[in-house]
Amino acid sequence: MEVFGDTAAVYRGFAAEAAGESPCFEHWAHSVARDGEVLEWLARLPERKRQPNLVFAAARWHGVPAPGPYDALRTALLEDDGTLARTILARSTQTNEVGRLATLAPVFAMLGGPLSLIEAGASAGLCLYPDRYDYRWATDEGVRVLGGTGGPVLTTAADGPLPVPERPLEVTWRAGVDLNPLDVTREDDVAWLLTLVWPEQTSRRARLQAAVAVARDEPPRLVRGDLLDTLPALVAEAPGVPVVFHSAVVVYLEPDRRPEFVAMMTDLVGRGACHWVSNEAPGVLPGVPVPAPARSGRFLLAVDGVPVAWTHGHGADVAWLPASERPGTSASPSAFS
Repeated sequence: MEVFGDTAAVYRGFAAEAAGESPCFEHWAHSVARDGEVLEWLARLPERKRQPNLVFAAARWHGVPAPGPYDALRTALLEDDGTLARTILARSTQTNEVGRLATLAPVFAMLGGPLSLIEAGASAGLCLYPDRYDYRWATDEGVRVLGGTGGPVLTTAADGPLPVPERPLEVTWRAGVDLNPLDVTREDDVAWLLTLVWPEQTSRRARLQAAVAVARDEPPRLVRGDLLDTLPALVAEAPGVPVVFHSAVVVYLEPDRRPEFVAMMTDLVGRGACHWVSNEAPGVLPGVPVPAPARSGRFLLAVDGVPVAWTHGHGADVAWLPASERPGTSASPSAFS
């Protein structure tokens, strides 16, 4: 979902994304899109801070009930004394959804190892531990399992020729970069992460709490900084097989900075410095081709610039693309081209 552009259109897009996932957020987003006074209030914020999930989370942070009536949200925004706006300006949308690892693990496994993982837009770094989870993929041939870690189990529905890993992932080095890293040992940061979970999604909330427990056993190394300034140095530092990955992150870069990010990653891949795993809404990454027909409401998973699958934003399903349906070529020789 695009977070820049006409605010009413952004909220309508979010409503479509929330359909079937959160009736409360679907209703709130449609209502905001039709509410001239609330749109005027949002227009006072910087464009990147008007995004629905951030505004809704800030309102919930300050006591607006969800699920709950739109009137309560409307009143909180229009009668705000500045407190809610300050939270919006200070915080970010950092969902850190570990359910996505069930869609990313097959790709990580195909890249060999031992892996050095570098997450761009790492938030609290919860997704840096794919080797600490067990997995269940409901495939066309039946349920496939990757176990042995004793950690939480991540489950997803799989369509197409998914390359299910045959052995546990080996990750020997991990780091993340974020403009505002969150600390899994700070209760305030964890509480914010929990507030970002959509209101009806109790299973996501439980999964997040389990992921926090995993990360607290070995708190991640997180570097505060801009992606374009910080990633190359981390790649140069990483041993083994460096893999830069990100999910629903580049959409928060201003549109005119996205080509610069793609150019940087294409250069790193082309020089053999790392692999690049992207999991973003289709069209967000200039130069990464979108297979036809595009799947509405799904992310496009790509490796080294080559699309390999459609994925659910929270990891509920993955549709693997046969090689014949992958448009484009990699920036460097790749098993996925």
